[in-house]
Amino acid sequence: MSPSKPRSPSTPHRQSQGGKDFRKRMQHGKATNTAAAQQGKPPRSGNPGAKAAIILKAGREKSLQRRHPWIFSGAVECIDGAPCSGDTVPVRDETGAFLAWAAYNPASQITARVWSWSEQESIDSRFFRNRIVRALAARRMLDLEHDSNGMRIIHGESDGLPGLIVDRYGDVLVMQLGSAGTEHWRDTIADILRQLCTPICIYERSDSDGRELEGLPKRCGVVHGQLPENTEVTEHGLRFAVDVAAGQKTGYYLDQRDNRALTGKLSAGRDVLNCFCYTGGFSLYALRGGAQSVLSIDASESALELAKRNVELNGLDASKAEWQCADVFDALRKLRDQNRKFDLIVLDPPKFAPTAAFAEKAARAYKDINLLGFKLLRPGGLLFTYSCSGGISDELFQKIIAGAALDAGVDVQIVKKLHAAADHPVLLSFPEGAYLKGLVLRVQDTGA
Repeated sequence: MSPSKPRSPSTPHRQSQGGKDFRKRMQHGKATNTAAAQQGKPPRSGNPGAKAAIILKAGREKSLQRRHPWIFSGAVECIDGAPCSGDTVPVRDETGAFLAWAAYNPASQITARVWSWSEQESIDSRFFRNRIVRALAARRMLDLEHDSNGMRIIHGESDGLPGLIVDRYGDVLVMQLGSAGTEHWRDTIADILRQLCTPICIYERSDSDGRELEGLPKRCGVVHGQLPENTEVTEHGLRFAVDVAAGQKTGYYLDQRDNRALTGKLSAGRDVLNCFCYTGGFSLYALRGGAQSVLSIDASESALELAKRNVELNGLDASKAEWQCADVFDALRKLRDQNRKFDLIVLDPPKFAPTAAFAEKAARAYKDINLLGFKLLRPGGLLFTYSCSGGISDELFQKIIAGAALDAGVDVQIVKKLHAAADHPVLLSFPEGAYLKGLVLRVQDTGA
């Protein structure tokens, strides 16, 4: 995402699970960054007797004119009236001209998030119903249900609903609210989802770290219906058990659906290493694709237990699967010291850089694991490497990987560039929505 601005707490992301040593090194930086965000000066009060409105500084309306949906505190001249957090207020330039309707949040560096650019539009239950209907129709048009009954049905800003994430796992919806605006309209949104999608359960997972930056408490629990004892998603013919209540993100990484399928197609006859494997998504595809062996590593014992269960669910050959509960950084070094070699390696780490402030430290972590990955690959081997960090751009990520290849002393080709699946659309005016970036790399066989 944009390297020049703080990343939105609502932007879809992966929670930092695994890579524990790296998280400890980042802890001080995180505390400092959070404190700085919370100590930022709120926009000054304008005319208290006027109708509520956000008045921008002269010349700071340009990003809104380009339809970017965030208004940062530094762009705000003053706040007229006395709006409360989550209230919808008009945004005006220094002359008073209308620019947009936006949800106000005095506790966040992102002072407001745009709902609509039309002054004639009312932000009410009908507005939210229309936006949700539009998002559902866009997914139907892509015929994504042909491949999976798991899907992201609302993708925040890219679907015109800043801060709202809704994932579907069969008959269960998982709702995540990451902004003051969606918090304000929580009950309305849940009712509309219940009416349009008729789920047996709507479960809320508003527990991302970003809610702290929004001044919102974390909250999880059933909003509608009853959560089944077992929740599953079927994807390209494979079954995955999903821990909706306690799993990472909203329980599963729907964004990697197509990339997992590609891994399966390229795994035949290969020794595969899957790092930060979580519940075994890439591992199952590799096993079904005919991998000779699959070693999967994650720091979470509970995630590995669910991964083993997923192997059983699909009747795959468990004798070809090896599971290791360990810090991935340590495990990769041990594999290097043991001179282990693989034909295909997947590096899908957690979010090392939630904002650009973490980019320098995160770059070192990305370089470390990719350097080790290159050293563990046989000549001609493939490396699937990913970043879901908002503070790392595509260009920077590629530069980091190039540096790792240079240090490893290998010549590497980019075979394919990867991104999130089609149910995670990216609004052209909101490039921050393209948080997931990946590369399929081939280590040149110098003897060939």
